[in-house]
Amino acid sequence: MTTSDAVRGQVRRAMGLGRLLPLGGPADGAWLSERAAATVLRGAGAAAVPGAALGTIRLSLVAPDAAEDPTVPPPPTALLPGPLRVEADVSVWALEEPLPALSAALRATLFETASDVLGLAVTTVDLRVRELLDSAPEERPVPDAPAAVRPSDPAGTAAAATPGVAHLTATLGTAVHHGPGHVRVELATAPGHAALEVARAVRRTVAEALPDDRAVTVVVTAVS
Repeated sequence: MTTSDAVRGQVRRAMGLGRLLPLGGPADGAWLSERAAATVLRGAGAAAVPGAALGTIRLSLVAPDAAEDPTVPPPPTALLPGPLRVEADVSVWALEEPLPALSAALRATLFETASDVLGLAVTTVDLRVRELLDSAPEERPVPDAPAAVRPSDPAGTAAAATPGVAHLTATLGTAVHHGPGHVRVELATAPGHAALEVARAVRRTVAEALPDDRAVTVVVTAVS
């Protein structure tokens, strides 16, 4: 593989993450990939409402102009902290209850999952029923999770050992990026752990492992 092929591959992987969404508030210094968020939200919707399936899911800032500056350097192209909107397409094939009730159940599930499982500040959920089907559609393939990367420095070792971390990833370039005045750590979370709480714990652990007082940023690329 040539250097240019490797660069193109890295760009494709980074673009596949979708937007980087703010986890928590301006002081939390954490972001979550839109692809990871959509995968979790889609699974939660399927479990809560078996007669419906979420298709395309998009997350964006409700009011971009009102977003706040984070206290640590954000990752490249990341959204600034602020209230988020979830927009999702829905296919329905088993109407055992009125459509408004089904939509309300889905909306409540998305709000709860976004807050409790992920730590996203979602304030608006917009659903669009695109299809009324005779039977369940084929299951949507789950995107491949970013590959695991072994830690190669004290910051990475500390992050990887934090409870709730499944492994480090390197979709944006390296698992641990050392920049001027800050360190960025990229990871996947383990099952049963809220993404925001894991990110907060990693920031504390890595800060203690650093020989200086550089700020720590966390990017979660997958939620198990």
